[in-house]
Amino acid sequence: MAARSLVDGAWAPATRTLNGTLEDPATGAVLGPQLGSTRAEVEAALAAADRAAAPWAAVPPAERADLLDACADALEAAVAGIVAVESASTGVPIRQATPLGFIVTGSFRLAAAQLREGWLTRTMTRDDGRPVTVELLPWGPALCLVPWNAPAPMAAHKAANALAAGCPTIVKPSEYAPLGTQLLVETIAGLLPPGVLQLLHGGPEVGATLVGDPRIRAVSFTGGVPGGRAVAGQCASGLKPAQLELGGNNPLVVLPDADVDAAARAAVDLLTTLNGQWCRALGRLIAPHDLLPSLLAAIGERLAALRVGDPADPATELGPLIHSGHRALVAARMLDLGGKAHTFTDVPAGGNFFAPALVTGAAEEPARHEIFGPVATVHGYGTVEEAVALANDTAYGLEGYVFGTDEAAALAVARRIRAGEVKVNGSSVMSLHLFTPRPAWGVSGLGEEGTAETLRFFTNPRVTGVENGFAL
Repeated sequence: MAARSLVDGAWAPATRTLNGTLEDPATGAVLGPQLGSTRAEVEAALAAADRAAAPWAAVPPAERADLLDACADALEAAVAGIVAVESASTGVPIRQATPLGFIVTGSFRLAAAQLREGWLTRTMTRDDGRPVTVELLPWGPALCLVPWNAPAPMAAHKAANALAAGCPTIVKPSEYAPLGTQLLVETIAGLLPPGVLQLLHGGPEVGATLVGDPRIRAVSFTGGVPGGRAVAGQCASGLKPAQLELGGNNPLVVLPDADVDAAARAAVDLLTTLNGQWCRALGRLIAPHDLLPSLLAAIGERLAALRVGDPADPATELGPLIHSGHRALVAARMLDLGGKAHTFTDVPAGGNFFAPALVTGAAEEPARHEIFGPVATVHGYGTVEEAVALANDTAYGLEGYVFGTDEAAALAVARRIRAGEVKVNGSSVMSLHLFTPRPAWGVSGLGEEGTAETLRFFTNPRVTGVENGFAL
């Protein structure tokens, strides 16, 4: 499967060679160069999105909902193939990638349902009895910039909502893992008018060109802080909205009354889900001084028992990192922490495998930053006040986790953690509720994502009504 661009309804091979390579994460073998769309294709896609903006916005929401449901129907048959490509491209074990496939189809169904329920229009009544209508209207052409750790699910979530809002949508996946997203677009593009959904490939240069173009009126980006800052700067200059999710250095606070085995299981899940390459992964393990020895021993037992190997094997629990370059970056960031790295997992010598590590005695400053791999720092505390201070001792604020037997006490601690979402006695990749927002604090992002929030992001309100006013 080779990279192809979709521009104004026509597919063409991606022919521009980038500086990086694609790798098989499990073996480390180089599969070929990373490829990108040409400048002419980028310009043609922007022009096509601009032409499609008014006609697509004029399609009634109920008709857009029917088209989104048709997309979901088509994806039902294709999602297994998309998941397999994602697993092979990213190194994520197929047993973890498969549940995420629900997001691929579910995003389109949820967006369609919101349209049918009338979420884009509401009416309020003035004191004089006259109606005032609030319509959520599309900004115009939208850009969805997708990261490499779970590309197709994120592309589906962003694109489904942009399309539902009435925005012609350009999707650009990461150059490190573009093919799962491409398969998603190949599956549904023929169901939509030309120019309404397009796919471009490339690295930061293509992304910067698209973000900076005045024809793009809204940008949704998931990725690292440097890229997020660049997107935010360009969007600020163009006075266009930006939705940014930029990562985290997420604390797991283990309270004195916590069940050690439950906390250890959560720590391992948070450290190894998506092979540690996810924005809500464990960053800082925070536990009472006297509980640390037994907690670390329990975590070590679980890490030692992990089944490591081929991501395509349903038995595999931990796979390789996506690329040798990223593996080197994770190793360098772990070295910068200082302290002592504790590893318990045997990993293959070949490929991009990396043994999960807990680092004790890390230096304060590097411990405040995201590693984006299966590495977390360990911090002991004497009082709950110290635990909360350690949890908040980072510029990030995406996710937090608290474990304790007394749920009321654990919730009280959770409410003191500066993060967009804080889970008590839980560690899954899913939100606490399907219709709660997924906000970000600090350098973890700007704005909020969510089932309703992402749809609203791609719209701007218009308020109309009869005032029959009088001159002052």
